[in-house]
Amino acid sequence: MSSAGRAIPNTRAGLLTARQRLAVARRGFELLDRKREVLIGEILAMVEEAEAVRHEASERFGEAYQRLDVARAVMGTERVRRLALSGQRSVDVEITPRSVMGVVVPMVRYDVLKADLTYGSGTTSVVLDQAQLDWDAVLELIGRLAEKVTTVWRLALELRRTQRRLNALEHLYIPTYTEAVTRIEQALEEREREEFFRAKRAKAKLQARRGGASPSDPT
Repeated sequence: MSSAGRAIPNTRAGLLTARQRLAVARRGFELLDRKREVLIGEILAMVEEAEAVRHEASERFGEAYQRLDVARAVMGTERVRRLALSGQRSVDVEITPRSVMGVVVPMVRYDVLKADLTYGSGTTSVVLDQAQLDWDAVLELIGRLAEKVTTVWRLALELRRTQRRLNALEHLYIPTYTEAVTRIEQALEEREREEFFRAKRAKAKLQARRGGASPSDPT
C-alpha cells in the first residue's frame, strides 16, 4: 500500500475519506477512459485525412514538375528562370488555434496574394501559367498537411499523457484506496467485536456481583 493509503486512520472518518477518494479515482478513470477512446478516434480519423492530403500533394507535385519541365522545353530554362524571378508573390498564412478534447491544435488558412504580371501573356506559354497554378495548389496542400500532421502529433502526446494517468489510477490509486477501505472496515469490525465482548463481560460481572450480594437485614 502506498503512503497515501497508510496515512488514512482506522476511524469512521478515515473510512469516509477512503471511500470518497476511491469514488473519485474510479470516476476519474471512467472519464479518462472515455477521453482515451475519443482521442484514439480523432487520431485515426486525422491520420486518414493526412494520408489523403499527402497523396493529393504528391500527385500535384508530380503534375507541377511535369508542366514546369514542359515549359522549360517550350520556352527554354533560362527564360523560365527569368520570368519566375521577375514577379514577386507573397503568401498569407493565418494559423488559428482550436481545441480538440482540451488539446490546442492549429487551423491553417493559406492564401496566395496575386501580383501583377511583369510580362505579357503573349510572351509566355500556357503551360507556364498552368504550372504556376499547380504550385499554388501544392502550397495550399502543404498548409493543410502541416495542419493535419501537427494535430495528430499533439493528440498523440495527449493520448500518451492520458494513458499514463489511467495506468496510475488503475494500478496505484484505485488498489490503494480499495485496500484502505477494506483495512479500515476490518479494523472497525474488530474494534466493535472487542467492545461487544468487553460490554458482555462487564455485564456478566455486574450480574454476578448482584447475584452474590446478601439481602439486607430488615431488623
